[in-house]
Amino acid sequence: MSLPELDNLVRIGQLKSEPRNIKEVARMLALAKTRLNDAKLNRLSLEGRFTSTYNAAHAAALASLRWHGYRSENRYTVFQCLTHTLGWSANRWRILDAAHQKRIWMNTKATLTLKSPPCPRCLTWSKV
Repeated sequence: MSLPELDNLVRIGQLKSEPRNIKEVARMLALAKTRLNDAKLNRLSLEGRFTSTYNAAHAAALASLRWHGYRSENRYTVFQCLTHTLGWSANRWRILDAAHQKRIWMNTKATLTLKSPPCPRCLTWSKV
C-alpha cells in the first residue's frame, strides 16, 4: 500500500520502498511481544525494563511500516511514520520520541564525562 507522505520520504532518502513481507512483519510483532513480556520482569533493572519496552515499541512501529511496504534505518523516522501507518496523532508518537531521547542519553551516559548533570527531564525517564 503506497502512502503519498511516505513516498515523499522515499524521494528524499529517509525511507526505502520494499515489497511487504508478511513473515518479517509477523517476526517483528512476535519480537515486540517478547520484549514487552521481558519488560514485566521485576528481576531486570529499571534500565533493562525501559530498554525492553522501548525495543518492543520500535519493533511494533517497524512492523507497521513494513506492512505498508517501507523500511527505515532511522529509529526516529520509524516512530514519526506512525502518523501515516497507524493514523496516530503527533502527540502519541512524541511519547516515543521522548523515550528515544532518553535511550540515547542512557546509551551515552557511561561514555561521556558530563561537566554538568543532564537536564531534569532526562533524569525522569522511569516515569515515561
